Amino acid sequence: MPRLSLPVGRGAAAIAILLPVLATAQDRNDAAVQANNPLANVSAFNIHNYYIGDLTEIDRPGNQTWLRYARPLQIGRSNWLTRTSLPLNGYPTLDASGDRGREFGLGDLNAFATYVIDTGNPALSFGIGPQITIPTATDDALGAGKWSLGLSNVLFNASSKVFQWGYLLGWQASVAGDDNRDDVNLGTFQPFLMYQLGQGWYLRSTGTWSYDFEHDYYAIPIGLGVGKVIPTPKVTYNAFIEPQYSVDTKGPGQPEWQIFAGFNMQFTE
Repeated sequence: MPRLSLPVGRGAAAIAILLPVLATAQDRNDAAVQANNPLANVSAFNIHNYYIGDLTEIDRPGNQTWLRYARPLQIGRSNWLTRTSLPLNGYPTLDASGDRGREFGLGDLNAFATYVIDTGNPALSFGIGPQITIPTATDDALGAGKWSLGLSNVLFNASSKVFQWGYLLGWQASVAGDDNRDDVNLGTFQPFLMYQLGQGWYLRSTGTWSYDFEHDYYAIPIGLGVGKVIPTPKVTYNAFIEPQYSVDTKGPGQPEWQIFAGFNMQFTE
């Protein structure tokens, strides 16, 4: 059988050209895998929006836009990841006379600091730490009116270049604030499921399940969406859209269905 060969000079030149191409492809694949890692060791700014098409027992839509900034910190030999989130809310209201309206403004600011534990596996990220919610809402309808403290726990497994998974688990309870407002005792669980399609495209499911221990209310949204990661030398861009449907709810004001869309920026330098 004839063999295909290149002259030594041309073969070396071909390999010299091919290696940077392969390295670039690998860098892009790594960027796509890490673009959704909440514990990635980079600063990030995210804009996330939930259009809530139907709120239970209210039968009207709402909207919530989150502005989020994450930054890694090194304190001594400890690695931490901090994230601060400020919501811009637009919720339906009902006054004492029964008139329906809508209130727009700031919601309650949330921040957490997660201690990133060395798992011994660079593809496995795990962190745990405190969180706080500050009553910054511009109207009673847009926030809880309480100072709350709690814990957050994050895991992200990127062992596979095709399928990544993880979760963000949180709990917080009120410790101070307006005595005329209901106490807060809230747990949340957000699973991360990412399936890489190639060329920066991926499928995702990241619905945030919530349970209100104070009132026995809950919502379990399940999502399926698509995203696109665009790496550049200094910033990795990540845009996505994910419709979500709640398979079960209890209590007023829970999302029956919603559309989660976002634009993330990870600053690699």
